[in-house]
Amino acid sequence: MLRSKRCGRTGDRKAIGIEIGSHFTFRTSVGVARRLERVWLAGLVTRGADMPRYAQLVMGPAGSGKSTYCATMVQHCEALNRSVQVVNLDPAAEHFNYPVMADIRELIEVDDVMEDDSLRFGPNGGLVFCMEYFANNFDWLENCLGHVEDDYILFDCPGQIELYTHLPVMKQLVQQLEQWEFRVCGVFLVDSQFMVESFKFISGILAALSAMVSLEIPQVNIMTKMDLLSKKAKKEIEKFLDPDMYSLLEDSSSNLRSKKFKKLTKAICGLIDDYSMVRFLPYDQSDEESMNIVLQHIDFAIQYGEDLEFKEPKEHEDESSSMFDEYFQECQGE
Repeated sequence: MLRSKRCGRTGDRKAIGIEIGSHFTFRTSVGVARRLERVWLAGLVTRGADMPRYAQLVMGPAGSGKSTYCATMVQHCEALNRSVQVVNLDPAAEHFNYPVMADIRELIEVDDVMEDDSLRFGPNGGLVFCMEYFANNFDWLENCLGHVEDDYILFDCPGQIELYTHLPVMKQLVQQLEQWEFRVCGVFLVDSQFMVESFKFISGILAALSAMVSLEIPQVNIMTKMDLLSKKAKKEIEKFLDPDMYSLLEDSSSNLRSKKFKKLTKAICGLIDDYSMVRFLPYDQSDEESMNIVLQHIDFAIQYGEDLEFKEPKEHEDESSSMFDEYFQECQGE
């Protein structure tokens, strides 16, 4: 055990007593003592030998705030002294406020595909072509990511819903990331301003559920842009965060004229409510606590930090010995 305590002065400098174990105590200057403590503590905790890597797939409809989420989450993690990188996977992206470690536009861009006379794709077809081309060139992504352990990466994904319903591209990406030892969590974003009505909310739930079923990974669903809502709207939207689907159905059933649609809507609401399949977390980029709650849920889903293990300080004996040598040399100089 290494402990320090003040014990007067050594010459003209403040002195600190260093206690090692219960039998050996000596005095040294404050600077050397602090360096000794840092060396000692550096050896107490380390990551496991086979450290996993972590990934968030940031998904959601166009305009739901995916790029803003990535930018604010990076800033939040930096404030927590956590290193987080971002990969842009949207070949149609124009502007984003975060530095990227990889950008799919370096591989292929939607504009280039649309301008190709032999392809003649529109915006949606061009984006699907880009993502399929990306799926056939995962080695490009592997080279960009490297082989650094303990990575934590946010993947800013495109907003086209067909990528998460009937196209295999995102599923293939998840499988590839898992082969590269990533623990992957889906983060599905929905604009809170869109969710203030029952039918729009059910539509958002089905979009989130389709991604969850397609990708087969842990998923955290988030209502974004909470900071843009009025106080009245924030109170109204609270019932949608952990919803009682049957009560929502009763509130809006008067708007349904067709008995078939009433029956279908009731079946969907029953499925979601009975199995607690979809819930939402509020995300307010102006509220550090809100951001921290979201991050904690995601970390729990991918078991971030659970691979910490203790190691013996003796692995740093060489560095520690040099510090002790420095102390004794200092004492001889005095």
